[in-house]
Amino acid sequence: MSAADYETVIGLEVHAHLLTRTKMFCGCATTFGAAPNTQTCPVCQGMPGSLPVINRRTVEFGIRAALAIGCRVNLQNRFARKHYYYPDMPKNYQISQYEEPLAEHGSVEIELGGERRTIGVERLHLEEDVGKLLHEGELATARSSQVDYNRAGVPLMEIVSRPDLRSPEEAVAYLRTLRAIVVFLGVCDGNMEEGSLRCDANVSLRKRAVAILGTKVEIKNLNSFRHVQHALEYEVRRQGQALDAGERIVQETRLWDPERLRTVSMRSKEFAHDYRYFPEPDLPPLDLPAASVDEIRAGLPELPAARRRRFVEAHGLTPYEADLLCQGRGLADYFEAAVRAHPKPKAVANWILNELLRELPGDDDKAIAACPIPPAGLAGLLALVDDGTISGKMAKDVFEKMYRTGEDARSIVTREGLAQVADAGELGAVVDQVLAAHPQVIEDWRGGKKAALGFLVGQVMKSTQGKANPALVNRLLGEKLPKV
Repeated sequence: MSAADYETVIGLEVHAHLLTRTKMFCGCATTFGAAPNTQTCPVCQGMPGSLPVINRRTVEFGIRAALAIGCRVNLQNRFARKHYYYPDMPKNYQISQYEEPLAEHGSVEIELGGERRTIGVERLHLEEDVGKLLHEGELATARSSQVDYNRAGVPLMEIVSRPDLRSPEEAVAYLRTLRAIVVFLGVCDGNMEEGSLRCDANVSLRKRAVAILGTKVEIKNLNSFRHVQHALEYEVRRQGQALDAGERIVQETRLWDPERLRTVSMRSKEFAHDYRYFPEPDLPPLDLPAASVDEIRAGLPELPAARRRRFVEAHGLTPYEADLLCQGRGLADYFEAAVRAHPKPKAVANWILNELLRELPGDDDKAIAACPIPPAGLAGLLALVDDGTISGKMAKDVFEKMYRTGEDARSIVTREGLAQVADAGELGAVVDQVLAAHPQVIEDWRGGKKAALGFLVGQVMKSTQGKANPALVNRLLGEKLPKV
């Protein structure tokens, strides 16, 4: 059989750090980047006799995300112990959810190549994260390893898709969509570089038109869209070549090596019974009031997909522009606030996407909140362009000064004398001087050379240090040239 005879089957397990100030079962801080092992306590270190307490906020955030992706929230759910032995897990078990998860049976709609598909979500459950191992060099050859337990106990939400994805491209589209949802909800910052959002990918190949799934291989800890794309592409090729050669695919866990652009075997894949799950004896079952779930549902914001459609339909943006503006709630809110102050959505979108995002250190809500140019400030700048006070080219210089100083556009224009010369009499005299100084260019213009007019406009702009109103200069030249 050839690779074309196989169908790719992919499922993603997405892990999202919840935006709480404290950990899942203790009061330790969750701040990223703190000195190693400075945000730990007997509970998250797994010391004998310590008892966990459920962080109420994590449950609320989990319910919010579950409702946003159409899951059924289980009013009765509970935590379990998942046993395994690894240096980054101080208790030698992880508190997670297994048979009774927080929520189940949801879906996420993705769009790829103009087509929409619905991807099923098997479950959403809560758990604690593990610590972080720091190796001296590469893992296989490291002379020593150190462990930082600051991350141990940080609250995680795991969203497990059904095996409905059929290509690496669909997997990336699903992950992007899910990231936008959790960021909009304010339950996760979506920072993949810091590990706030990462995923494990399960991939297999099966014969086309056959219902039985092939042997599943898991790729662990993919922390960028690019890594997800490349790792899945490689693994599909690897499995296809193995099947073509008559080899058997082994169920295993593999890691993505971004340097060598390949997956490498890590360990044989465990089954659920290998983890010896049993209900967590130190935590009571959760019995959620239906009224509390309804209250959270009523407080859900407009989700990214709905907002993208509204930006296209109500504001006339392209789907691409709307998609970029809806990657985060802060950016979408900034755009709408600027449009309320300057009701020209296309112009506002162009300035945000081409100028503002180039200056910001990121497009997340923190970067938007710290932006030195408020939405009303951007609207004020665009108003000066519209009324002819400054040109579009000048506006870019003013924008840079606004970002650097925090001043409003009008103050900068007034202080630095940047207002355009828009007086017809004053500009007419400059045009006359330019025409008198370039008789040959006038002859070229009469001879049909289009570039001659551009040269004359440039000379007028040069004479006025770029302050002349370009539209007025063109009109004056159009009136005066035939009369010379």
